[in-house]
Amino acid sequence: MEIKPNKKLFIKQLYVLLTISFLVLLVAAILQIAIPLDPKVSASNVAVILWPITFGVIILFWLISAPIIKLWINNLSYYIDEDRITIHKGILSKIKQNVPYRAITDFQLHRSLYDRFLGIASIKLQTAGQSPTATGFEAKLSGLIDWDDLLEQLRAKVKRLYPSSGTLDTTGLITKENDILENILEELKGIRNTLEKEH
Repeated sequence: MEIKPNKKLFIKQLYVLLTISFLVLLVAAILQIAIPLDPKVSASNVAVILWPITFGVIILFWLISAPIIKLWINNLSYYIDEDRITIHKGILSKIKQNVPYRAITDFQLHRSLYDRFLGIASIKLQTAGQSPTATGFEAKLSGLIDWDDLLEQLRAKVKRLYPSSGTLDTTGLITKENDILENILEELKGIRNTLEKEH
């Protein structure tokens, strides 16, 4: 099953660009007030130089960022297979990232302020091995509309890999709590009896 991010993901990224632009304008306004240290230099003298530079930087930022974000989202797709999740991404370099269900230990539903406003969500996938990212999650499915149904489907696929009597713990291993503890206890008793007979 192929899933493409919703178009609202691009709108979210535009909101992020707007927020960054607003912060740049705010910093410029603070600098205009703070820079005039000499009585001969007024805030209006600073504004003549500062504001054209600020608006130039913001326009350049939008001209570069918006098309790159659009291309990135257009090339982003998720494939939900029987044994794995595959993420296709990239603009110049195409990346195909496979996350097998047997390696998944946790799912996290993430909805930022912009996500909640637009009605979208992201699902982060955590795996048993050390994640290559600083966030602790190996992959992320962004721009999802029907996230609840998808999250339940993914959880069901992971759960099918494990016996119904077991539970998935944080390391991704199956624990059959009582059976495993009883087996360990029996094994330890056997080792103790063997050691006592030898001595």
